[in-house]
Amino acid sequence: MHEEYRTYYSHHLGRNIEMLVYGNWGYPVLVFPTTMGRFFEARDFKLTDAVSGHINSGRVKLYCIDSIDRDSWYGKHLHPGARIWNHVLYDKFLCEELVPSIQRETSTGKIGVAGCSFGGFQALNFAFRHPDQVGHLFSMGAAFDIRSFMSGYYDDNVYYNNPPDYIPNAHNDEFYRMNIVLGTSEHDFCKGSNVQMAGILGNKNIPHWLDVVPWGEHDWPVWRSMFPRYLNMI
Repeated sequence: MHEEYRTYYSHHLGRNIEMLVYGNWGYPVLVFPTTMGRFFEARDFKLTDAVSGHINSGRVKLYCIDSIDRDSWYGKHLHPGARIWNHVLYDKFLCEELVPSIQRETSTGKIGVAGCSFGGFQALNFAFRHPDQVGHLFSMGAAFDIRSFMSGYYDDNVYYNNPPDYIPNAHNDEFYRMNIVLGTSEHDFCKGSNVQMAGILGNKNIPHWLDVVPWGEHDWPVWRSMFPRYLNMI
């Protein structure tokens, strides 16, 4: 399985973002790490091994990127307004810098996004904020309401990055063209959040699949079993 280490300098963030890229060609899928996770997390927890067949066959090309959670959602040393603003800059890095470069590199109009746990929130939030850039969304074991990270602070930036708040009022024809999977398990403590999100999407008649596997908890074995099945949908 071809693995390439890269750094991408973001002008919005004023820093390098590290990533691991898997595969030489294929449909591009951007993989977000879990809470405060690093770009090598998917490799270390064998998520990439679980989909090596898809990578080696040229079905997909994975871009496993770093988070900036320590300076955004989990940056308790910062004012909540600064935390959410740092995430806004991360979102600008993604939509204005990284994703366009991936689109050019792979000659693809839209990309896929995926993530486990907090990475699933990141994937879903990016997909619904930028549905013109995303064709496939695979969320595994995620929760989607981030107000608890804000210590009671609330502004427009929080609203537009909290999917249960903004999705019910959002309108975009691209929502209905997206392949959306909400993956969870029977004993996942985030199951309720996925059921809630499925209800929000259902109320808007947005096609989606709520996949509740009948075994397992909020952990990597479940997500490693999910990811290959979801990539088969590309």
